[in-house]
Amino acid sequence: MKLCRFQLATQPDAPPRIGLVEPPSTLRDLTAAGVTSLTSLLTGGSALQRVADLRPATLPRMDLADARLLAPVERQEVWAAGVTYLRSKQARMDESQFSASAYDRVYDAERPELFFKSMPEKTVGPGDPIGVRHDSHWTVPEPELALVLDPSGQILGYTIGNDVSARDIEGENLLYLPQAKTYRGSCALGPWIAVGVPETQARTWTITLDIRRANRLLFSGTTELARLKRPAHELAAWLFRSQTFPHGAVLLTGTGIVPPDDVRLQPGDQVAIAISGIGILANPVQNC
Repeated sequence: MKLCRFQLATQPDAPPRIGLVEPPSTLRDLTAAGVTSLTSLLTGGSALQRVADLRPATLPRMDLADARLLAPVERQEVWAAGVTYLRSKQARMDESQFSASAYDRVYDAERPELFFKSMPEKTVGPGDPIGVRHDSHWTVPEPELALVLDPSGQILGYTIGNDVSARDIEGENLLYLPQAKTYRGSCALGPWIAVGVPETQARTWTITLDIRRANRLLFSGTTELARLKRPAHELAAWLFRSQTFPHGAVLLTGTGIVPPDDVRLQPGDQVAIAISGIGILANPVQNC
């Protein structure tokens, strides 16, 4: 089951609506049944049963192309984990001799690297622009599985995340991580949340990243979620240690795809991230 936030393409200023995505390309408007937020639908019981109780087959149906999909986040903070794939560890060690040993140690440590990524109102959705800092010359997308967590830290579902990062800023000094990771246009989520999927199934999915420039494929890479070193529920448990998230949280789980050093985002580029069990998150690039 896939749940989304959307606006009618003809009513861009109207409040967000909640939808159930049905294959291959249709949408049921759950707002017509009184559902006004994803948070209320995902918490307080089985989302699968709650949606079934709404009798979605009786609700208004529309073409997905007539909807503008929004980031599937409302009041949830967005956090991220780092160095959870061997490829990511190697890349971050290569980019920074200054911090190489720190990345090497955290990959094998019991405690993962966790950092704050974005507030919900600063998170962009499908089709919205992601950003390149004006003071960075080496920015890359980082395609990641994102966990959607309830207030107790349980995994409610999965979406696609883009942890856009200024590698040159982070590589200069590890203490610059917040500036490399958290800025306008640095976090994208979408297109919807896949609910009711066991973690064992999610780990069979593949992630693909495509970067296009002037309608030409600049880079393409693929990895498997089976390569994620730490179990998703373990990362969630670490996030919730000595933390409270009354509305739940979203946690990016790290990237296993790192473009070559000569691939650097520019305004006008198009970035598309596909996760086999979810869908595609696509965003243009602009300066910020």
